Amino acid sequence: QVQVVESGGGLVQPGGSLRLSCAASGSILSFYAMAWYRQTPGKQRELVARITNGRRTNYADSVKGRFTISRDNAKNTVYLQMNSLKPEDTAVYYCNADVLTVVARGDYWGQGTQVTVSS
Repeated sequence: QVQVVESGGGLVQPGGSLRLSCAASGSILSFYAMAWYRQTPGKQRELVARITNGRRTNYADSVKGRFTISRDNAKNTVYLQMNSLKPEDTAVYYCNADVLTVVARGDYWGQGTQVTVSS
């Protein structure tokens, strides 16, 4: 019903920048929010940044001031601009789309994209 596809991950040096993209498609009636999460082995998945259809945003304290989330509603796409990257930012980053479909409101996840920050 809903497809979520992330792109833009890769290897970057500390202090560098990376931009992630996430496109949602399918039988979507309306969007409530889109968000980025990240997860490392043995650790609970955590919210990184979230943006609502009203353009309200929130960020994890660890990324505030360094990361920026934005949306292009016409393309059903959300972006995560990551600046001043640190090794502790290394994780698999997942895009989440909180949407209304024919079935119900629900969360749909992308496959994840690996971000590695290392020198």
